[in-house]
Amino acid sequence: MEELALDPTRLVCAAVIGLIFLLVLIIRYRLQAMIAILVGSVLIGLAAGMPFSLIIDSVNDGMGNTLKGIALLVGLGSMFGAILEVSGGAQRLATTLVDKFGDEKSAWALGITGLVIAIPVFFDAGLIILIPLAFSLARRTGRSTLYYVIPLLAGLAVGHAFVPPTPGPVLVASMLGVDLGWVILVGACCGILSMVVAGIWWGAVCGKKYHLPVPVHVAQQQLPEGKKLPGFWTVVSIILIPLVLIILKSLSTVIPQLEPAKQVLSFLGEPFVALTLATLAAMLLLGKRYGYTNVELEKVMTRSLEPVGLILLVTACGGVLRYILQNSGLGLVIGNAVSSAALPMVIVAFVVAALVRISVGSATVAMTMAAGIISAMPEISAFSPVHLACITAAIAGGATVCSHFNDSGFWLVKSLTGMDERTTLRTWTIMETLVGGSGFIVALIISLFV
Repeated sequence: MEELALDPTRLVCAAVIGLIFLLVLIIRYRLQAMIAILVGSVLIGLAAGMPFSLIIDSVNDGMGNTLKGIALLVGLGSMFGAILEVSGGAQRLATTLVDKFGDEKSAWALGITGLVIAIPVFFDAGLIILIPLAFSLARRTGRSTLYYVIPLLAGLAVGHAFVPPTPGPVLVASMLGVDLGWVILVGACCGILSMVVAGIWWGAVCGKKYHLPVPVHVAQQQLPEGKKLPGFWTVVSIILIPLVLIILKSLSTVIPQLEPAKQVLSFLGEPFVALTLATLAAMLLLGKRYGYTNVELEKVMTRSLEPVGLILLVTACGGVLRYILQNSGLGLVIGNAVSSAALPMVIVAFVVAALVRISVGSATVAMTMAAGIISAMPEISAFSPVHLACITAAIAGGATVCSHFNDSGFWLVKSLTGMDERTTLRTWTIMETLVGGSGFIVALIISLFV
């Protein structure tokens, strides 16, 4: 596409006005995020002086190229998670780990369970499935519910933010053009420290500082009587299928011993192939083996796709923002400014995502907008795959920090735990900030050595 020679000052003013207008539409007027991002993107193009034809091309390219990279993955991941949920696989994973770790170390079990479950299951669903277990432990030990709930929340937040195939890092990786295998490896490193700091350590602090009783309406929830749950190792094996295949694909390009199988591993490790295999395995081993008919599975999987449309459209509009910024030449202007400031791109990515997160509330929207801005910078093409994975993790970290009143997750946690707003800010909000901040620090350290 032919480069424009637009006035840099006008470009920056257009971007600032457009992004402020976008945030006002979302925050003040509660306009749906997809429409807000689309309107804000077009406004930036008009204010920057882009030709009408180029604005239209940018919108079409942004929608098409973005959805091309993630549509299948989000849909397959949603169906995979739904089968894991209805079959009792998530419950089996949690109860087995708690039994193995014992009451004294059950916070670790809940953190690990949350991290693993959040990879295929949406945050909200994972929390609703697992929180009764945290409350039953609190009732049994007499400790504050926060001692168990915070590690669970931290694990769910870590899996939701850092480890594909959860939608957030998938969409960021797609927009930055980075291999998912490296994103998984870097995300896992970020996530482990984040879970320990925000879950185990902060959970213990909150458990001692705030004695929160078990809410009656949640404490009375019980697992279905007589329901046969799938085996622990069956559940773990199925969850690991896509992760292992995607990682092997990435490793086959750098480990000589894997060279003979490179073509096969590249095919099997293609994200949509890996997730398809995992979904089929879940249908067979968690669905049909435990009494679900094909008709019942079809209904479960179809119902799981209902929220996918919104995720995809918001993500695609983030791609529109990226192409508007890129095709207007603003990416080059921002890139030159960043270069002159001598700030590492990982720090820039974290700060941009954090500012959007604080303003808008939605982690997905924050990841989408930040990825659109960062991917428009020319310097991005010069980074190695591992460095790009660190930038992806930094965006995920920034989009996680400072959850407050404009975040639906804040209100969900408050209502399920029975906390007031002040306590939720002092516990959940700090936990989210520790998750995002710890992950960012790990990503920054890794980026310094690659």
